[in-house]
Amino acid sequence: MTAAPDGLTLAPGMASRLPNRYVWSLLLLGLLAVTAGAEPQRGGTGTQLAPADSAVLGDDLLYASPTRLDHVGRIVAPVMINGKGPYRFIVDTGASRSTIAPHLASALGLDPSSEDTLQVHGITGTADVPSVPIRRLQAGDLIIEDTRLPVIWAPLMAGADGILGVAGLKGKRILVDFRHNRVTISRSAGASAPAGYDRVPARLLEDGLLVVSARVGGVRVDAIIDTGSQQTIANNALRDALAWRQRKGEVERVTDVYGATKDVASGRLEVAPLIDFGPVKVSNVTLVYGDFHIFTVWGMRSRPTIIIGMDVLGTVNALAIDFDRSELYVDSVFHLS
Repeated sequence: MTAAPDGLTLAPGMASRLPNRYVWSLLLLGLLAVTAGAEPQRGGTGTQLAPADSAVLGDDLLYASPTRLDHVGRIVAPVMINGKGPYRFIVDTGASRSTIAPHLASALGLDPSSEDTLQVHGITGTADVPSVPIRRLQAGDLIIEDTRLPVIWAPLMAGADGILGVAGLKGKRILVDFRHNRVTISRSAGASAPAGYDRVPARLLEDGLLVVSARVGGVRVDAIIDTGSQQTIANNALRDALAWRQRKGEVERVTDVYGATKDVASGRLEVAPLIDFGPVKVSNVTLVYGDFHIFTVWGMRSRPTIIIGMDVLGTVNALAIDFDRSELYVDSVFHLS
């Protein structure tokens, strides 16, 4: 995802359970206002959705943008809406439902309905948002018909036209190749790991979120794979488990966290010890710790949990997620430079 304005980074996806007439769940992007200023991080067949072997490209041609020392990467897919497009949607595996930006809804002649609102749980609270009817959404082998998409205001989209969530991806595989600026959404067909990739066992939650087992400084954690998040965040249960590692006399850095609602939460910025899952081992990642609403929604307040964002995921050469086999595949040759 592109960088937010100075002093802001895009925070991890936010979940929802929708008890209204549309019983949907939805994860959205939030805004994370970093008052202390985090340092840079170190550390099958189907339809091809982006050009390969791209050299120097403008932002409108970047699809699989890696994480470098000077910016956090993002993943974008071309999406057709009602036969028009393609439009640029952020691929967000931390989102159980796709969303649309107000400018695209307007361009398509879709009037957001205040009567057909959807209740969403954001990272910091709850809000009701308008929705629009969509006849057909297509991205590669992913096709969704006769649905409604929540309309989320432009700042949360980071300049994109929408968010492509995991709804409809059952039986599909997403492959993201940062080396060649390529994103592919294809049918899984029970295929094994791509050649040259390491397999990371995972499990799917009810909302389609992918969770892997990881360790942070030796502490075992549940790690949600969230390609829609720039920042990796953690709950206070992990911070408490790592308390013995905190340096005496270290100045605490605090940040205000803003989500899709007007609620504001407080988070603490701390450099994490080694984050380790499968072949991926990344150190010096600045985590945002907090008692965020999203962990309550997921029932993950009491056990150490992190949401792994693009500050970590974008450091590998390539990754793939198989939603049929509930597996993550990683080409883990790091390329920070």
